[in-house]
Parts: sequence; C-alpha cells; structure tokens
Amino acid sequence: MISTKDAISLEEKYGAHNYHPLPVVLSRGEGVYVWDPEGNRYFDFLSAYSAVNQGHCHPHIIGSLEKQARTLTLTSRAFYNNVLGEFEQKLSSMFGFDRVLPMNTGAEGVETAIKICRKWAYEKKGIHENEAKIIVCTNNFHGRTTTIISFSNDADASKNFGPYTPGFIKVEYNNIEQLDLALQDESVAGFLVEPIQGEAGVMVPDSDYLRKAKELCKKHNALFIADEIQTGIARTGSLLAVCGNCSCEKACERQPESYVKPDLLILGKALSGGVYPVSAVLADNDVMNVIKPGQHGSTYGGNPLGARVAIAALEVVEDEKLAQNARKLGKIFREEMEKLIAETNLITLVRGKGLLNAIEINDTPESDTAWNICMKLKENGLLAKPTHGNIIRFAPPLVMTEEQLMECVAIIRKTVLEFEGA
Repeated sequence: MISTKDAISLEEKYGAHNYHPLPVVLSRGEGVYVWDPEGNRYFDFLSAYSAVNQGHCHPHIIGSLEKQARTLTLTSRAFYNNVLGEFEQKLSSMFGFDRVLPMNTGAEGVETAIKICRKWAYEKKGIHENEAKIIVCTNNFHGRTTTIISFSNDADASKNFGPYTPGFIKVEYNNIEQLDLALQDESVAGFLVEPIQGEAGVMVPDSDYLRKAKELCKKHNALFIADEIQTGIARTGSLLAVCGNCSCEKACERQPESYVKPDLLILGKALSGGVYPVSAVLADNDVMNVIKPGQHGSTYGGNPLGARVAIAALEVVEDEKLAQNARKLGKIFREEMEKLIAETNLITLVRGKGLLNAIEINDTPESDTAWNICMKLKENGLLAKPTHGNIIRFAPPLVMTEEQLMECVAIIRKTVLEFEGA
C-alpha cells in the first residue's frame, strides 16, 4: 500500500491545489473510524462535511451498492429504470413533498432549485422574463459554481472568477427586518437559506427566524428555499433542520406545528451516506410542474445505482434512529464543551444543534491557532478541521455511541489543555 508521504507527494505534484487538507491520508473507514496507510486509527469528526452521517462503509448501504452494481448502473434518462421511481416515492413520502428532481452533487441541487424558482417566477408569479431576483444571506455557502459564487462574500471563492451572474440580493443572516424589506421588491422570486450556516462556523439562527422567514415569503408570494445539503438527513437531531424540535423519521409527523415546510427543499451529501453522489430537489406539484422535458437534467441524475444507494441510506436513518441519537449526543457534547470552557481561556463558546457543533477559539480569524489545535487533535487520534480561521467544526458520524463520544470529549479536553499549557 502507498505510504502517507508518497500519497501526499503525488497529490502535490499532479493535483490542482484547490484544497488545503490536514496532512493525513485516509485509506480505510468503518463506522466512526478511519485509518491511514500506516494503520493509525482516528475518530472522524468531520464526516466528509456531513455526507457520512450513516458512518463509513455502512454494511447495508455497501450491500445495496454491490448488488445493484452487478445488475444495472446507468441508463441515462432516455429510458425509465426500475429503481428511480422507488427512490422518488421513498423520498417524497419521507419528506412530505409531491415530486423529486434527482441530481448528483450538492451544487447541482442548488443550481436546480435556482432554475425552478426562476421559471416559477415567470410562469406563475408573472415576473417579467430575466428580471427575477433571489434573496440570499451573507456568509452563505451553497457551492462553488460560477452562479453560486456570484452571491458569495468569500473572497477566496469569488475573486477573479467574474463576470458574475446577476439576479441576487444579499441580506444579513438571521435578520428578519432586512428580509422583510428585500421581499417588498415585486421582482423577488424566492429566498435561499441554510437553516444553520455550517461553513460559516455553525451559525444557528434565532428559534423563530425560519418560521418568520417562511411567513414573509408566503405574504410576498416568494418561494422559501431551504438548502439542507449539510443540515439535513438527521444531522441536527431532526430529519431536517427546518423540522424544529421533532426527531421522528418523517418530516415532523409528531410535531407538525414546528415544521417550517420549504417550497423547495435541497438535499445531498448524506442522502447517499457518502457512498455515491446523489442530490435532489423536492417540491409540490404547483412548483415542480413548471419543469418540462428537455428543460433540465443530467446523464447521471437518477441513475439506478445512486437511487438504490440512497434508498438504503434513508433506511439506515430510519432503522437506526439516527436523528434521535444525534439529538441525544449533541446535547451531551455541548454540555461537556461548556465544562471545558470553564477550565480554559482558549475556547470562548460552543454552539450547534444535534451533532453539528463548533467551538470558537480565543484568537483572531487570521491566526493559525485553530489549525494548530487540529494538528494536535490529529496526533491524539481525532480529525477535525477549522473553518473561518478561529472556529473548529465538530460533526462526527451519527452512528456514534455515547461511550465513543465521551472518548472523543476526553481527547478534545486533553488536547486543548495541553495546547494552552504549552
């Protein structure tokens, strides 16, 4: 097997330098663990940005992949296949929507939602063609296509990639007054928002923000578009982050009053358990039916292999009650981090929901303190990554046990206290 040193050298020599990874090479994964080529084991506390909610190489998902791969992998959408309809029915039923438009990656899902929203605006709301606007939030992260970076305020993602796509209005995240003002523009077609801003540092809005945002969208006849690519599929202790406080396996079947149902829902990442690229946009008939044959698609979108994998991934979420586990362990994790904050000046706060959490390091965003702490965490057997300079995001697979979580808490505590004392 290739060594850690050689694997890094090959990437550095032949790969585009569009990422700055932690210097660890992963060659195997199982559940909450990953191993490097030399056999060192680590707890994965990033979960491929929440794509691996079901744990690495979950046997049910891998078994479904292997069986389908020996049968039929790709037909394109020129023909029907015998798995896609089953996947669409499963997804529609689980999340409470009439229709599904399947794609592959998260960014494709966002682009798809933008296209549907604009077409709905022209054909249903009556906005003049080419004049539709979509409201987005500052510090958003929805992907890195040329359209999406046009409404990013991350200079690394956007600088020198222009000209930029017009048609977007930015408002401050969690500022309902700014949203209300922006929605008064009659050319606004929709509001695209992350229920929790993950890449921005796990920013959790006020408890009534999403509900008020949806009410304002309804008042002004604009679509409420929820990007749940990272927060969805049980990560935050609910099936969706917009489900509020309900941890059941279907979108708020027990507490429907707490469910802020989007007009367009974007899913990806854990939709396939990190095994195969699958994303989807869900909507009811009055919105989705604006898309006609030939107006949007993908050769791989809705392929039978991806569809079968996604069905299995959703079954794992239901059967193993991952939303409930994320809710329970997330509460324990934040309580333990609060105890650690009382012991050290190195951490200023912890925030999050379910098993999507972050700690803020007591240093400037320009410092390398958070990066150096992550390097020490790696040495102690836990992998995490900074975001926005002085924030460390913690998002382990949702199959983690309480015993494993407490072992990880001990690693974090030991690392932080040793780092502070160094």
